[in-house]
Amino acid sequence: GQVVIRLRSEILNVERMENGEFSLQLNGEQVNCRSLVIASGGLSMPGLGATPFGYKIAEQFGLKVLPTRAALVPFTLHKPLLDHLQTLSGVAVPSVVTAESGTSFRESILFTHRGLSGPAILQLSSYWQAGEKVTINLLPDCDLSAFLDAERVEHPNQSLKNTLAKQLPKRLVECLQTLGQIPDLTLKQLNGSQQMQVVETLQAWQVIPNGTEGYRTAEVTLGGVDTNELSSKTMQAHKAPGLFFIGEVVDVTGWLGGYNFQWAWSSAWACAQALAAR
Repeated sequence: GQVVIRLRSEILNVERMENGEFSLQLNGEQVNCRSLVIASGGLSMPGLGATPFGYKIAEQFGLKVLPTRAALVPFTLHKPLLDHLQTLSGVAVPSVVTAESGTSFRESILFTHRGLSGPAILQLSSYWQAGEKVTINLLPDCDLSAFLDAERVEHPNQSLKNTLAKQLPKRLVECLQTLGQIPDLTLKQLNGSQQMQVVETLQAWQVIPNGTEGYRTAEVTLGGVDTNELSSKTMQAHKAPGLFFIGEVVDVTGWLGGYNFQWAWSSAWACAQALAAR
């Protein structure tokens, strides 16, 4: 059939008419339709034109909209921690990061001039709540105590810093030492309780993010139109026949790696099948 694409068209009002069709008041004309599909996305990346339009339409027709927040997004850090860690900008470390809920991801973290990023952090941001701590294991594949014991036998006068630099980026070790989290000692000076503390610091390092970078850099938006309000087969709203919601405007959030694209495409396909049958 014929497709008409209207650019630079602001939708001022949407109403359902007595015959069940929808009437859209645009800036300059009126359009009527039997089916109305909302594919307006979330609030992420406002520079691309993201707006809460879709949520407002859902609420207008009595659909529940769950609270929204930025997800798949870097963390920002408080000073003075930020002042120290931003000197590591560009350094990446394979890690396991864990949220207070217990959800964890094994990927790299990346230090940035604003805080922490990298795949592990982006993934965890979907499960993190403001004020919660994040636990980071910087050496997930190392029995650190056994490594330090073996190094002490071989090199008793070697500094702890240089020993750890065999496992981690030297700049990171130096930074943690500046923060007072790693003692400035040789291996033979390091007693048992100090060694346990070093292991705890590096394998259960606790950071409380200041927040996230927000919608400006977030890849997705958590929350949106409640999935219980929609048919999982057609994406049609139970309370408003003919009204469909697809993609990011719905409360479906995938992991990093194309899952959110897949949801957008799959929900659109399911909706299109239903439209063809109407």
